[in-house]
Order: sequence, then C-alpha cells, then structure tokens
Amino acid sequence: MKLQPDKSDVQAISGYGPGWVGVDGEKIAHSVIVSSKGERIAWPANRFEDLGAEQFAQLAQLDCEVVIFGSGARIRFPQGAWLRPLIARRIGIETMDTAAACRTYNILAQEGRSVAAALLIEPAG
Repeated sequence: MKLQPDKSDVQAISGYGPGWVGVDGEKIAHSVIVSSKGERIAWPANRFEDLGAEQFAQLAQLDCEVVIFGSGARIRFPQGAWLRPLIARRIGIETMDTAAACRTYNILAQEGRSVAAALLIEPAG
C-alpha cells in the first residue's frame, strides 16, 4: 500500500507491503527503527521470535516520547520484562501490527510529536 503523507519536514513512511517498508521513498527489506528526528537504524530481528530484551533496550536509548512497535503481519505483544528499560525512561510504547504502526507513526510525526517506529519486517513468503 502506498501512503501519501501531507508535506512535512519529518521522515515519513511512504509505503509498505509483505517483506518491505518504504521510508521517504527508499524500499527497506529488513526490520528498522524510524524516528521523527531523522534516525533510521537497522533493528536486528527477522521474526517476532528473534526479539528479546536487547532489542527493546535499544529502543530505550532513543530520545523520544513514544515508540510504536509494529509486530509484523499480526499483533503480538512483547513480554513485560522487555519493556522495563522503556518504562524506566518514561517512554510510552504502543503495540500494533506493522501496517497500522506505519500509519500511526506518520500521523504522530506530522503532528510534531517525538515518536519512533520499531517495525518488524518479516521476510515475504
């Protein structure tokens, strides 16, 4: 699906589909962290089962108000223990499927919110 965000200076998710996400027109075929401050960081996980405390501790190092976690093609919630570093830094986290996370990130980023999207991009197949 192609997304057409309003004109904005923030990094936007321009599309998504099975096995990929578009960020400012660039097609990315691996899990990624995208922030409204312009950060684009590879996120080392190909499947939900690859996630653990280490990946969520990485999210806690971001300077943002809220993290939108896109859990793949279906919604799956991270273990509570994984969220401790985010809670300690008072960073909110919302979990949704990756498609919904892309749309939500764009809305919040365009509103000027300090937001990051941690998008699990599972291999197409």
